[in-house]
Amino acid sequence: MTKLHDLRLRLLVQQESEHIAKSQPTDLDLSVVQARCLCWLALLAESHEDQASDAERRGDTEQAMGWFADSMRLRDVIQVVTSIEIPLPDSVEADQGEDISSDEPPIAA
Repeated sequence: MTKLHDLRLRLLVQQESEHIAKSQPTDLDLSVVQARCLCWLALLAESHEDQASDAERRGDTEQAMGWFADSMRLRDVIQVVTSIEIPLPDSVEADQGEDISSDEPPIAA
C-alpha cells in the first residue's frame, strides 16, 4: 500500500510540475514555485498541529497522534523543499554579461 501511495504522490508532483511549466513556459521562476510550496506546506503543517490539539482535548489520543505524525512528516517535507538548490536561469547570466563557471554549485534558495 505504501508503494502505491508513493507512486500516486510522484504522479501528482509530476502532473503539477507539468501544469506549472505549461502555464508559464517563458516566465517560470523556480524560486517562486519553491516559495509557494513552502507557504502551503507550512499552512498544512500548522493545520495538522491544530487538529492534533483538538483531538487531544477531546481525549482521542489515537487521532491526536495521527495528526501530529502527519504534521511532523510535513515539517520533514518543508526541510527537503527548503534544501532544494535552484540553479540560476540562463537569462540572468546573459543579462549580467558574465560567464558563470559550471564548476560552481547552484545557489540554494
